[in-house]
Amino acid sequence: FDFTADLENQLDEVSAGARAYKSVLDAFWRDFSASLAETAELRITEVLEKINEVLEPHLFPPKPDGSDPRGCPSCGTGRLSMRTARSGGAFIGCGNYPECRYTRPFGPPNPEGEDGTSLGGDGKMLGVDPDSSLPVTLRDGRFGPYVQLGEATSEEPKPKRASLPKGWEVASMDLDAALKLLNLPRMIGPHPEDGQPVEAAIGRYGPYVSYKSTDAAKPIYANLPEVDEVWTIGMNRAVELLAAKAAGRGGRGATAAAPLNELGEHPEHGGPIQVMAGRYGPYVKWDKINATLPKDVAPEALTLAEAVALIAEKAAKGGKGSKAVKAKTAKPKAAAKPKKAAAKPKAKPAAKKG
Repeated sequence: FDFTADLENQLDEVSAGARAYKSVLDAFWRDFSASLAETAELRITEVLEKINEVLEPHLFPPKPDGSDPRGCPSCGTGRLSMRTARSGGAFIGCGNYPECRYTRPFGPPNPEGEDGTSLGGDGKMLGVDPDSSLPVTLRDGRFGPYVQLGEATSEEPKPKRASLPKGWEVASMDLDAALKLLNLPRMIGPHPEDGQPVEAAIGRYGPYVSYKSTDAAKPIYANLPEVDEVWTIGMNRAVELLAAKAAGRGGRGATAAAPLNELGEHPEHGGPIQVMAGRYGPYVKWDKINATLPKDVAPEALTLAEAVALIAEKAAKGGKGSKAVKAKTAKPKAAAKPKKAAAKPKAKPAAKKG
């Protein structure tokens, strides 16, 4: 305040002709450039820590129980501090990131919930998107629960939203799961024929992959059997599903490609194991699992044991593969014991004639 008041007096004297403006600018620049020189070599972490110290009474007010106001309420070991996002915004995050992904909006803790997870009538606070610094909330709408990025404003009247897929429980939703939904559609890659994008997303009728070729009037949509496959499906399987849909609306009338090699039945779970030609190289196909062959393995040289190992490795990574294996290994239900046939009633003796 003293600096501002003194500078205003000097500018008044310049306006009145009692002081030369060059001397005022010279004195200002001398002190200003010296301050810049002192901070030029500082790292961003040092600047942020200084801001944390200055704003600590506002950002991290004392807690009623006397515990550390900068202690992370999620992991219990991290220290909260102001952090910056790629977009230039700021938020409060845990120092143990990425092991702990606790975040809350920039400012003091929410009075309705010191852990920053409650927004009262505006839904449940899940955290802050590190890329945009916008809050991510879980809400209940007319058509069920959904997640939302940011708040409605005059510039952005319709913030980005994503409904929870069927089978996803509200109680298990966290920031990572919400960001997975909000970041859809997922780009699988360019189509090998024309380079147009192949994407996976969740629509009104469930999960799907889509692609629009350069010479087609409308895009092709092919349904996916499981929601989790939206984040795990690769290009080979996506192109296979899209080709089947284009040829026969889900596969009817489509001609199946001939396998490069027939390896036989799976030794544990049954079902044929084949080596197929894919857009990105040969792969092993069993049930609904597609496992890419290593570059140093020729399709004709692959053995059944090697194929089973590739299938197990792909299934262990989760997604559709693991569910297929579980379905195959599920114990069959015990057959019901046959019921005893009811005893036939004895025939009544014929009446004697009189």
